[in-house]
Amino acid sequence: MKLLLVEDEDAIAEPLAEGLRREGFVVERVATGEAALAAATPDLVLLDVGLPDTDGLSVCRELRSRSGVPIIMVTAKGEEIDRVVGLELGADDYIVKPFGFRELLARIRAVMRRTSERAATQRHARIGPLEIDERGRRARVDGRELELTPKEFDLLALLARDPGAVVSKAEILQEVWQTTWFGSAKTIDVHVAALRKKLGDPSWIQTVRGVGMRLHVPDE
Repeated sequence: MKLLLVEDEDAIAEPLAEGLRREGFVVERVATGEAALAAATPDLVLLDVGLPDTDGLSVCRELRSRSGVPIIMVTAKGEEIDRVVGLELGADDYIVKPFGFRELLARIRAVMRRTSERAATQRHARIGPLEIDERGRRARVDGRELELTPKEFDLLALLARDPGAVVSKAEILQEVWQTTWFGSAKTIDVHVAALRKKLGDPSWIQTVRGVGMRLHVPDE
């Protein structure tokens, strides 16, 4: 398994890379955001927020726009807002310095396990005039390509896996944002509103008050 370690501090990067190699990982270490974006796509990215040429959040955004590669943000910032921003941009997990090596290993394995489970269920689905290609991360309505953010796509794909079934907000937070922090529930409403607009008909996504959301083909 190939890991891309994006960390500019040698005192942190060198022992971390050595420890990961001892665990059987193939580690490529880079020290800048530019080098991270130029590197070959790995199996997982460990991405520091504080980089000398840019910030890790910008790198995360760009990486996520290119692929679904798992990303774990590694940073000294521990405030809740920093975690939320990282997850909103598409990071799969967030670990705060200083951290234990065994904790990091556990998080890497958990993220890869979730990613493998998602990959196993990826498919091309058609629900009425809506087409969703999870592998290619593309969605169309009546042949019209939808310009979706990573989280908008993930939310739509989750609802489309079982059309008509109600998905709770707790499940949406866990599956799309990998969090159980219910304070994030308001961001679901923001993303649903954006999806309804992009789908062209607000009745595509129905709210079941006090329960959650479901995907519904208009006029069915």
